[in-house]
Amino acid sequence: MLNLHGVGKSYSVGGHSLSVLRDVSLTIHEGETCAIVGPSGSGKTTLLGLCAGLDDPSEGEVELVGSRLSDLDQDDRAALRSRSVGFVFQNFQLIPTLTALENVLVPLELRGERSGRALAVDLLGRVGLAKRVDHYPTQLSGGEQQRVALARAFIHRPQILFADEPTGNLDEETSRPIVDMLFELNREQNTALVLVTHDPQLAALAGRVITMRGGSVVQDNQPE
Repeated sequence: MLNLHGVGKSYSVGGHSLSVLRDVSLTIHEGETCAIVGPSGSGKTTLLGLCAGLDDPSEGEVELVGSRLSDLDQDDRAALRSRSVGFVFQNFQLIPTLTALENVLVPLELRGERSGRALAVDLLGRVGLAKRVDHYPTQLSGGEQQRVALARAFIHRPQILFADEPTGNLDEETSRPIVDMLFELNREQNTALVLVTHDPQLAALAGRVITMRGGSVVQDNQPE
């Protein structure tokens, strides 16, 4: 699903080069769950953006779902993400002028598909929002908004899902059902899951934990 070969990322700051990622190589397989952990500033979110093709590495190569990202222009990358990639963000990223149901349908509509309403309603029911399909984001709690985001992430059956601090804006009581649903949907669809988190309890649920520090991978606890 995902291959990184010697990936690094640097920025020019005040005439000097600032390295935020150094020589990261890893492989994520179909159905694998992987948590990326480490202190703030260790490069976790930068790494996630490179994996998803949202940014370009300064060195090295990224292969996502069989495609080398350096060979694709921005339109091709967007098409690849539309077909094969799901996202869950810390701040939900819902469109405020759309209902919960309409937000879930966005990935399908971007692909020109108009027949996903029944699946969207089913997914919203699965995440406990059967009676909230016509509510707008401002009418939903934070936990409910993240449930909408989960349903949206899985509506097009992605091959790989990237989650950036998916419970970062939620309290502990609200987070637990979100986490349970994330892993349940992931297992059902056999989606590869790569998540960035500061939460050690969430990270422990993943089959693999990658620890970063200072822009480098310092530990990779892979399953036997």
